[in-house]
Amino acid sequence: MKKFVFAILVANKSGVLTRVSSLFTRRGFNIDTLTVGETESPEFSRITISMMGDEYIKAQLMKQLSKLHDVKHIEIMHRDETVTRELLLIKVKNSSETRQDVLSAVDVFRSKIVDYSPDALCIEITGETSKINAFIELVKPFGIMEMCRTGIVALERGCNCLRND
Repeated sequence: MKKFVFAILVANKSGVLTRVSSLFTRRGFNIDTLTVGETESPEFSRITISMMGDEYIKAQLMKQLSKLHDVKHIEIMHRDETVTRELLLIKVKNSSETRQDVLSAVDVFRSKIVDYSPDALCIEITGETSKINAFIELVKPFGIMEMCRTGIVALERGCNCLRND
């Protein structure tokens, strides 16, 4: 099993995300992360999906996705040719005993505190998935109260772009 990241350019209208995600569901494929947002052109949205699978699954999904009317373009994002990032908002317990250790972790990981209260620190961190996972493991002993992750967003390096040609 290998991790694949699909970049999918779709029409920006209601129901498109449901049709794309239903395609995965009908075939019994699990989506690891899914992000979607409007592109530089308001008529299109970009869906980024990461999942585990083999070459057969990848080929089947490419073929099935390309049959959907509102799908304009699909690409597999190759790891060595792609910039990937993820955003994490995490709320950690704030106490006088652990505060300095948490602040040190925030500094080392180049993250930032976006909300501070006597009982909790809300931290924002962006980076590759491995960095996000490492930060979570580091602050876990301090008491994670809540967290929310965006999933992967990805762009090809250089001047190549996902376009509706």
